[in-house]
Amino acid sequence: PFILSGGDDGVIKVWDLRGFGGTAEPVASFTHHTGAVTGLEWHQDDSTVFASSGADDQIALWDLALERDTEASSEDEKLNNLPPQLLFIHQGLQDIKELHWHSKVSGLIVATSHTGFDVFKTISV
Repeated sequence: PFILSGGDDGVIKVWDLRGFGGTAEPVASFTHHTGAVTGLEWHQDDSTVFASSGADDQIALWDLALERDTEASSEDEKLNNLPPQLLFIHQGLQDIKELHWHSKVSGLIVATSHTGFDVFKTISV
């Protein structure tokens, strides 16, 4: 059983509830958002997938089951610095308020922002 937290520093942390108490450390930490994390939600069907939104006007999809392939590295250093768990980035929104996975359509995300009501589905989830 895991729980997610996001900070004003843009860092997403994954916590194991079995280890809570005393001085617990996160089991994983991801730095991608360049502004505060404004929303986090687990996928309802895939327990390793979650979505995050940030003050950097991005929605990101993540999969904790993925690991870096050490044999296949890119020549682009920016790509090598991305977390391997990062599946997808959706941009173009302004001041994201909420994001939620659709309860009936797997992989469909609904988000509200200053620019309106956004609905999108990725092929990766």
